[in-house]
Amino acid sequence: MEAYGRHLLVEMWDCNREILNDAEKITQLMCDAANDAGATVVKSICHEFNPPGITAVAILSESHISVHTWPVEGYVAVDIFTCGTLADPQLAIKVLLEGFEPKEHTSVEIKRGSPHIKETMLSKVYSET
Repeated sequence: MEAYGRHLLVEMWDCNREILNDAEKITQLMCDAANDAGATVVKSICHEFNPPGITAVAILSESHISVHTWPVEGYVAVDIFTCGTLADPQLAIKVLLEGFEPKEHTSVEIKRGSPHIKETMLSKVYSET
């Protein structure tokens, strides 16, 4: 059995702080990233916080993308979850990196629903507690 989906976790530090508090720009970046990944945006929503910060979510035919910003700290956390074989969450990263302009970033991909994930250390730690 193959994985049901691919879940990409992206962390970005020292980003362009102006963009991190621009709901319209963040929504556009998120939708552009989905399009580049080959995904279809069904709906997007965005919420602005005070103190500054934004949470944006794009519901995709293939699953979702979420963006969470901390403008004061210059930090962004992104989840890109795609199901099926047509969309590739790795293709969304370039748009996000160009848009948020981080000085540093990391990403990790998790195969969701894969029987092989049960053998990872991460799942063993959580299943034992």
